[in-house]
Amino acid sequence: MKPTRYIPILAAAAAAAAALLTASCVKDTLYNTPHPDHGKIAVTADWSARGEGIDIPATWTVTMGDYTGTETSATHAPDHLFAPGSYTLAVWNPAEGITVSGTTATIAAATGNRAGTDAFVDNAPGWFFTHTEQVSIEKDKDYPLTAAMKQQVRELTLVIEPTGDAADRITEIAASLTGAAGTLDFATDTYGAASSVALPFTKITEGADAGKWKATVRLLGVTGTEQLLTGEIRYADNNPLPTTLKSDLTSALNSFNDGKTAPLTLGGTLAETPGEAGFTGEITDWETVDGGGVDAEM
Repeated sequence: MKPTRYIPILAAAAAAAAALLTASCVKDTLYNTPHPDHGKIAVTADWSARGEGIDIPATWTVTMGDYTGTETSATHAPDHLFAPGSYTLAVWNPAEGITVSGTTATIAAATGNRAGTDAFVDNAPGWFFTHTEQVSIEKDKDYPLTAAMKQQVRELTLVIEPTGDAADRITEIAASLTGAAGTLDFATDTYGAASSVALPFTKITEGADAGKWKATVRLLGVTGTEQLLTGEIRYADNNPLPTTLKSDLTSALNSFNDGKTAPLTLGGTLAETPGEAGFTGEITDWETVDGGGVDAEM
């Protein structure tokens, strides 16, 4: 009869152990992640929407809330934990001649720029890509995110064909373009005040386009009410005297900010070159041309 006294005690102990084990199992299944009070992100950059011949940037930057991190691989998965809430995820790559503050990109001032109201900016910044989106973070969740990187710098080539008796005597075309964007808020696609860029015209000396003059620049975009090409044509032995060059490119550049992955080449004709009396040069008939067809050997 004595052993039977322990049966209730053993049964009670077994029940307590089972209850403890059950409680332990329930506790383990309450959370889906090791960070039950926070969220965590992993951002993969998609560089597929970039122009032909443009390399994937070696480094890119991720900012969200008070977090900033850099990455050299395809995916950025920081250890940083985010409290529940709404955030702006901004992704961009460092590019030569461009600084970023928040979601605003600014083109550097041109080297040797003259002071005053005619603010010139760098006419050949590096290739710049961005992505922004709103991310809502909940606790106890992991967020795999894809950043579809958007190309924000576009190449512009202008080709001028001089005509007239003095065409062969041109030694220099010193020109600039107004209405270039100096800043861009890439979260809202808002361009800042208009700036100017120098147009580095050089003469094409070989091939089917020999005798034409060509300038290639890179722009963050165009902005303002107009884009004007202004400058001066200079001739050998100062004969004829230098003449003023002007042309309105506003219409031709109307859609420049769209489709930045495709370079844009515009060709125009300098209707005639001046005689001894001189005149104001006007470039007419700007048309989009196949950039690949322009012989750029100089």
